[in-house]
Amino acid sequence: MGKKSRVKIQKSGSGATPVVTPKEMMNLIAELLQKCSSAAPSAGKEWEEYTQIRGLVEKIRKKQKGMSILFDGSRDDSFPDLMSWAQENGASCDGFTVANFGTEGYGLQATRDIKAEELFLWIPRKMLMTVESAQNSVMGPLYSQDRILQAMGNVTLAFHLLCERANPDSFWLPYIRSLPQEYDTPLFYQQDEVHLLLGTQAVQDVLSQYKNTARQYAYFYKLVQTHPAASKLPLKDSFTFDDYRWAVSSVMTRQNQIPTEDGGRITLALIPLWDMCNHTNGLITTGYNLEDDRCECVALQDYKENEQIYIFYGTRSNAEFVIHNGFFFQDNAHDRVKIKLGVSKSERLYAMKAEVLARAGIPASCVFAVHCNEPPISAQLLAFLRVFCMTEEELKDYLLGDGTVNKIFTLGNSEFPVSWENEIKMWTFLETRAALLLKTYKTTSQEDSSMLEKPDLSLNSRVAIQLSLAEKQILEKASASGRAKHLHFEKKLEEGAPLPRYEESDIALLENSDEDSKLPIILRKLEEVEGQEIQVEEHSHFLNGDKAVYGFDQEANGGPTSEGTQEGVGEDVDSALDLIGSSTQKGQKEVANLSAS
Repeated sequence: MGKKSRVKIQKSGSGATPVVTPKEMMNLIAELLQKCSSAAPSAGKEWEEYTQIRGLVEKIRKKQKGMSILFDGSRDDSFPDLMSWAQENGASCDGFTVANFGTEGYGLQATRDIKAEELFLWIPRKMLMTVESAQNSVMGPLYSQDRILQAMGNVTLAFHLLCERANPDSFWLPYIRSLPQEYDTPLFYQQDEVHLLLGTQAVQDVLSQYKNTARQYAYFYKLVQTHPAASKLPLKDSFTFDDYRWAVSSVMTRQNQIPTEDGGRITLALIPLWDMCNHTNGLITTGYNLEDDRCECVALQDYKENEQIYIFYGTRSNAEFVIHNGFFFQDNAHDRVKIKLGVSKSERLYAMKAEVLARAGIPASCVFAVHCNEPPISAQLLAFLRVFCMTEEELKDYLLGDGTVNKIFTLGNSEFPVSWENEIKMWTFLETRAALLLKTYKTTSQEDSSMLEKPDLSLNSRVAIQLSLAEKQILEKASASGRAKHLHFEKKLEEGAPLPRYEESDIALLENSDEDSKLPIILRKLEEVEGQEIQVEEHSHFLNGDKAVYGFDQEANGGPTSEGTQEGVGEDVDSALDLIGSSTQKGQKEVANLSAS
């Protein structure tokens, strides 16, 4: 198995590397760290802050031009070595190869017929790059002394990746060579491409992602240059912003959670070969087999020879796919738009509404989701809107009347309205709120559609416009649905139709229904909470496999960890995390963060 040589090449432009003194670079780094650590900008000033930070980063990138160490040859050249390395180390390589699928990028192609649910791919632990393998590598001494690395597993993986890339004898070199040299995540967007995201729900996360990455880079650049434990790191002489951006994107688009060897904890890992699979709608078909100590994947469906083999990344919205994976999925069955709603504390009926919501297990202020399919709202949002629109008498009935528990039980069920008037009010509210959200966008759906017809759009510009259009279409559909519903219930009211009443005998219907709209609200986990959505995502479970499969979800690792913190790290680390920002931007919050390869 041959290894390609490494050469210093410039990513763009030509000419000699600019001369920059260590002192000059440290001054620029200090300026960047200070700028990125300043207080959050006031509303409406986020774009201005982004352009200022980006200006400093571009100064640094210009000074570092030609300093990044990259591989020569094309990415295609790396795949035979990857397959050979995988086979030599116990991975399954029979039944597929790596192929180029045009606009979808590289993926796995079946070389024979594969049956649905057939175990066709397994990767042993020794091939995985993990936080533990980082601790046992050249960066171990620095890891043991730096609380930030200990608290931010994804940053540890990014440094591990960079250190191994700079080591010509690295065990993982065939894998690292197979990774893209650049990504389609917003970290790689040109400024005018990011500007197209203004108004979308993704833009705040995109701007924060860039700021946090720049802040992390400045912090760790200084650490690499000054910390005694970093003196032997191969990054000492060359650690550029482009290097860090590449490593962060590699981890953000590919990291996964697996059990530790003893099965007692969850750790982060990069899974070679498996992460070449592209996404489609479906179910999670990957599990971790603790008995054989390997990641296993069964086929999502039947595949014929030469067909592309897909996996399901999970129930992500297109905004999440764009931010963390770098692609827009046209047929996303799980696309949605966030909508933040809350009962005003100054409202006269606040205490009563908050109490009814609390009994239903819903906060008085919440981030919900409007979905791309019908019905556009979940049982939780339905229940919230009903309570939000209740009169004082209706609230008393749910708090003090007979059968209050049963009434709370039906709040999230579409078949049992509070009253026809309540249904009219809540659906009118949804129609109006969706229409108001549409007005916050800088373009209309028609303008987006016209822009997408331009043949000279860059890939990133096209993705940004597709995202903007998809969000508008979801809101337009929700607004239309709200209007149709309130007109329907106005007719019911005019006709004097009897209101359906919940009876004790209906409990079997409620408990056995698979439809979200019929689930009793108190029997379901809340999908959305203040500031984030807690979804019981199928990709948070490693389910399949015949032996001792390790099943786990977000709670198994102490819940969502968007800040990348680990239990017991301590308040000193919390303050330091405030300084440098969250690690690789939600990469740890959601499992199976794979990108189109």
